Amino acid sequence: MFFSVKPRKNSTRQSECGMSLIALMAVMSLFAVALLAAAPSVYQEVQREKELEAIRRGEEVAEAIRQYVTFYQGAKLPNSIDDLLEGLPQGTKKRQILRESAAVDPLSEDGKWQLVPINKVRNFAKRVQTYNNGMLPSSDNLPQNIGNQVGVLITNIDTGSEEDKTASADETDEESFTTDNTPFIGVVSQSKAKSFVAYYGIENHSKWVFTPLFRGAGTARIGQTDSTIKQQRIEQ
Repeated sequence: MFFSVKPRKNSTRQSECGMSLIALMAVMSLFAVALLAAAPSVYQEVQREKELEAIRRGEEVAEAIRQYVTFYQGAKLPNSIDDLLEGLPQGTKKRQILRESAAVDPLSEDGKWQLVPINKVRNFAKRVQTYNNGMLPSSDNLPQNIGNQVGVLITNIDTGSEEDKTASADETDEESFTTDNTPFIGVVSQSKAKSFVAYYGIENHSKWVFTPLFRGAGTARIGQTDSTIKQQRIEQ
């Protein structure tokens, strides 16, 4: 008597499904490892773009301050970002000098710029002087009385150390800034983080003062040579 043995289809299918699941898990694991490896570079690029946007907006604020101060011939400084947003009198209307988007600091949690009074620009002037090989750009684009006030503050500036460019504001700066109701000549971010982009050779958000004073060099990715930095100057 002969007996026929039927193949166990269910067992074969289960085995195939098990192998497919293992292969899928292996692919997913490799994909997850690749994502983890790429995450730091993705974060750096996103942060770098945010910093460049902060610089663009800060430069717009600096230009608005210049227009405001020039309009009032140095007799009046803005007291808040709202003063810049309101614009300047032009007949029966107002002339816009600052876009609403530029009034927002993309690096701070609440989006508010800190206001820098004219008597607190000395530390930034030191860093600009260091970046420009001991030369401090002039403030000829502002009324003479503003230039005179600044000149008294920055006389005989001692250049800062290399560590000063990256240290947090709490470590090297004595200034404490406000976000409203003070006459100001520049703005600075509330963020105290080290940056991926250098602004006037400075690698810390809290030290990037955007002001119509000391117009000179620009920005570059940290680690670039001086020649590359000069090629990437921000249009003033």
